[in-house]
Amino acid sequence: MLEFFGENILVALIGLFGGMLLGLAARLGRFCTMGAVEDLLYGGSQIRMRMWVLAIGVAVTGTSLLTASGWLIPTDSIYLSIRWMPLASILGGLMFGYGMALAGNCGYGCIARLGGGDLRAFVIVLVMGVSAYFVLSGPLAGLRTMLFEQQDVTSDLPPGIAHALSGVTGLGIGTIGLLIGLLIVLGALASRDFLSKPKSIFWAVVVGIAVVSGWAGTAWVATEGFAAVPVVSHSFAAPVGETLLYSMTASVRAPSFAVGSILGVGLGAFAGSLIKGHFRWEACEDPRELRRQIMGAVLMGTGAVIAMGCTVGQAISAFSVLSFSAPVTFLAIVAGAALGLRQLIEGFLPAE
Repeated sequence: MLEFFGENILVALIGLFGGMLLGLAARLGRFCTMGAVEDLLYGGSQIRMRMWVLAIGVAVTGTSLLTASGWLIPTDSIYLSIRWMPLASILGGLMFGYGMALAGNCGYGCIARLGGGDLRAFVIVLVMGVSAYFVLSGPLAGLRTMLFEQQDVTSDLPPGIAHALSGVTGLGIGTIGLLIGLLIVLGALASRDFLSKPKSIFWAVVVGIAVVSGWAGTAWVATEGFAAVPVVSHSFAAPVGETLLYSMTASVRAPSFAVGSILGVGLGAFAGSLIKGHFRWEACEDPRELRRQIMGAVLMGTGAVIAMGCTVGQAISAFSVLSFSAPVTFLAIVAGAALGLRQLIEGFLPAE
């Protein structure tokens, strides 16, 4: 397979596969971070938040099985090879969550909406991708590096939960990860209401599998191939910018996992919207709404680069390798989204 496709095409196809699963989950399973937060805070429903937690648990369990089998070396991922900066996780997460509320969805959700014909999401995706690269390697890269320099881990202990517990208990990191993953799965399923929604459970499991497929596929290519292929899984902030660059410079730039992942989500969402009969072209009729969404997209792109991930990149992919940054960033994103929703729905003025 490597001889036929080559490393770059193969990792792009691996990203395409997982991305299509994620796109289908968004359109057919209503898997959505923003929707989960809204339902929890204002809709009186825990279903979509439990879906998110279940997806995390499945991702942790599957990734830990890869680790225990020797298929994956977690420290090959950026989440465990870069020094953790708690302030970056908190500040970046808050920025991303607040921007997500202003924009009405996260990067992954906006790509899925674009697959359903929403042109407002197209604007958000473009602005978010450009903003991410503006901070990652553009004019603000120097300031970002000065404030939040991403340094390689030089100690023997990576910034991971399983690695820390392994040093205390003597158990293998794969075993610890497997136990944690199963506990998360059981916690997510500890609800009769959620158990009565097999469709929601199914699509949450699909999301977890999509993330595991990214780790498994890129780890295999990195091991079996000769090219320097990074071991990655799905994320939707800087990869959006990378995909935009590829769309403009494909003749001199090889495809990557990120390009396949972004395209896959769009195609999966498009297919899902056709299956549901929900595809329709939509545009923004209120300039004030579009202005708010653009501001939200800028905050999401910037915040995701600072936090080294988004709702999928940190809250599922980084969580699957049990990075210290994952739960902190996820909670910060939820807090930022809650603050943004409060502003939009209730305003900041005290109730009389």
